[in-house]
Amino acid sequence: MSLTPQRQTPLLATAAAAPPPLLQQLGMAGCAAVITVTFIHPIDVVKTRIQVSSEYGKLGMAGSTKKIVGAEGVGALWKGINAAWLRESSYTSLRLGLYEPCKVAFGCTTPESTTFLKKFAAGSAAGALGSTVGNPFDVLKTKMMTTEGKVPSITGTAKELFKNQGIKGFYRGIDSNVARAMVLNGTKMSCYDTTKMLVVETTGLSKTSLLVQFLSAGAAGFFMTCTVSPFDMIRTRLMNQPADAKIYNNALDCFVKIVKNEGPATLWRGFIPIWSRFAPTTTIQLVIFEQLRGVMGMKAL
Repeated sequence: MSLTPQRQTPLLATAAAAPPPLLQQLGMAGCAAVITVTFIHPIDVVKTRIQVSSEYGKLGMAGSTKKIVGAEGVGALWKGINAAWLRESSYTSLRLGLYEPCKVAFGCTTPESTTFLKKFAAGSAAGALGSTVGNPFDVLKTKMMTTEGKVPSITGTAKELFKNQGIKGFYRGIDSNVARAMVLNGTKMSCYDTTKMLVVETTGLSKTSLLVQFLSAGAAGFFMTCTVSPFDMIRTRLMNQPADAKIYNNALDCFVKIVKNEGPATLWRGFIPIWSRFAPTTTIQLVIFEQLRGVMGMKAL
């Protein structure tokens, strides 16, 4: 009989190595998203006003903020926040929480097999699923944010939308929204994942380092803005069409009319507000998500 003490594997290490439950991942992603949007929502309101109105577009971000607060009060900057919470609880929880399972489904099982294109495909797939589920809340949020005057209620907005357009109204702009979500989440997760590896290799820091996560998320936010701005503009225009008038038939028709009537640069109108929203949103969201994963004994992305 050997007198050498047997080395036992710590229970926490075993738990960390086990595949994390899907519902646990979705729950953590939803918590991170709801916390983040509560602080970032005012930027989204200003960005949306700039996209749908040339008047706000001329004022810029600071001028638009001043005009909204002056005419409607500070509370107007949180118009549609309840719809935003519902959107984040569905859309973002799925696109963040499903990224890792989608990576495995696309064959990202080893560092050698994990290519940038596979990461992009995994992020796009998760984004498409999340966007399909969250589209009704996205429509409500957009309509509530662009309503000037009294703060609208989510139930009143939903009733009016259903009365004028039926159930189809809640899925207005879904083609552009899904395309946007695929590009957004594909860019976000693949750039975050890849930048994180580069930062770790360059600095020698751990993947769990807050600085590594912060720098990687900030870089992902910039690249997201570059690729998503045109899709964001088209989606906003489609979702904000008047109930009694159909200006655009679909995403392609919207794209052609914007370029023809307002010029290609209009697709990137509101770039600074979008970046101002994406940079902190992506950073806070991913850092909180990563920290929650660590608390639950899961490995970093």
